[in-house]
Amino acid sequence: MGLLRQYDLKVPRGEVATTPQEAERIAHELGSEDLVIKAQVLAGGRGKGHFDSGLKGGVRVVYSPTEVKMFADKMLGHKLITKQTGAGGRICNAVYVVERLYVRREYYFAIVQDRATKGPVLIASSQGGMDIETVAAENPEALVTHPVDIDKGLSIEDARTVAGKLGFTDNALDEAADTFMKLYKIFIEKDATMIEINPLAEVHQEGGGSTVMCMDAKFGFDDNADFRQKDIFKLRDTTQEDPREVAAAKWNLNYIGLDGNIGCLVNGAGLAMATMDIIKLHGGDPANFLDVGGGAQADQVTEAFKIISSDPRVSAILVNIFGGIMRCDIIAQGIITAVNQLGLNLPLIVRLQGTEVEAAKKLIKESGLRMFAIDDLDVAAKKAVQMSKIVGMARDAGVQVKFELPI
Repeated sequence: MGLLRQYDLKVPRGEVATTPQEAERIAHELGSEDLVIKAQVLAGGRGKGHFDSGLKGGVRVVYSPTEVKMFADKMLGHKLITKQTGAGGRICNAVYVVERLYVRREYYFAIVQDRATKGPVLIASSQGGMDIETVAAENPEALVTHPVDIDKGLSIEDARTVAGKLGFTDNALDEAADTFMKLYKIFIEKDATMIEINPLAEVHQEGGGSTVMCMDAKFGFDDNADFRQKDIFKLRDTTQEDPREVAAAKWNLNYIGLDGNIGCLVNGAGLAMATMDIIKLHGGDPANFLDVGGGAQADQVTEAFKIISSDPRVSAILVNIFGGIMRCDIIAQGIITAVNQLGLNLPLIVRLQGTEVEAAKKLIKESGLRMFAIDDLDVAAKKAVQMSKIVGMARDAGVQVKFELPI
């Protein structure tokens, strides 16, 4: 919300607290007995979520500083589980204590990148304060979309048009259009990939009338812009992210954790997607997307294995490398180092093709390690699925199966 204030956007009075005592102090300073305390986690669905402390709801209405402190104590340091976090939840390290305002009407407004139009697009709805995915599915005509020419930018005329379609009138229409212009300025100047205001609201003012305010905000920023958006990226809280994704980024590896049990190590995003598809085709579930890129070194491959094997759900690993720029012998050396360092106790299926593949096979043979070396991708994927099922059944039965390399 501080970023919105920097651009003179209207937001409710409030501050972030990291301790129950700080939350209580902020509540006193706000001087109101009508407040809201919000868990600060990188996930949606907070209001309907629950904490591992037993508290239900990550957004609570409170009526005194004492109550603020009590709820902060049950939120801070605890995991909030929502439909977006999965069963593991996300740790809550901060809460936002804010004055509660009474709104006349709630709206939804967002700016996102749109590949179809090759530029930003405004997405808005007169049905704010709720899950926009639900609105899109059940009442798509309630959505207003407006592509923006990236070269020309957002004009005040277009901003007024969108505001009018949402139902703003008179002074509120001008305020809404001005709000859209300022949000677009943030989007461009801060290298944002997404700005979501939900709800955007017409708030009742004492003495009559209303004003347009951003009641809650969600941002996404381009990771490639961290060198020029240092003020933004210094706020990054890696405890809110998958630790494996954080570790992968340090080694310039593209890793995304999934819900399956077959670890994947592949070079190239397209081949990685195809590898996951063929695993699914044969009845398996990939545990991750991991692209080591076209110029990975042996130490990066070793780290990739460490990251994959750190997931307790993984019951088999499929390596699929097509050597173009990437040399297969470098991958092989990384595999050998990883197996020796980690004492890998999982079925390992390796499919190598392309540059220096014969040298790679020689390295693996001379290492004395035994693994499933398969040239055909379809056969390799089937073997990975088969072995993962064997390990999975053994784990379910409480039987410890060792796949020691060499075997």
